[in-house]
Amino acid sequence: MMPITLAFALVTLPAFAFAMPQVGDIVGTNPEDATKALKDAGCAVREFEAEDGMIEAKCVDTAKMEWEVYINPASGAVTKIKAED
Repeated sequence: MMPITLAFALVTLPAFAFAMPQVGDIVGTNPEDATKALKDAGCAVREFEAEDGMIEAKCVDTAKMEWEVYINPASGAVTKIKAED
């Protein structure tokens, strides 16, 4: 029984290690709520800025990769996620 559990852990751990917010997640419309929700999802916010009518959160995941998370300012929903360029 132990080998199956170990195999399951080895297969599923990488998915949890790199958890990120997903398009459609509601993170909130104010900086405090969005910062907490994004951090809880695995992406620590460095800064926010307005871009093309959206809130852009620049954050870093647990693997130190930088991301741009776009948030609808009316609904607080994540609309797009892309690697920071």
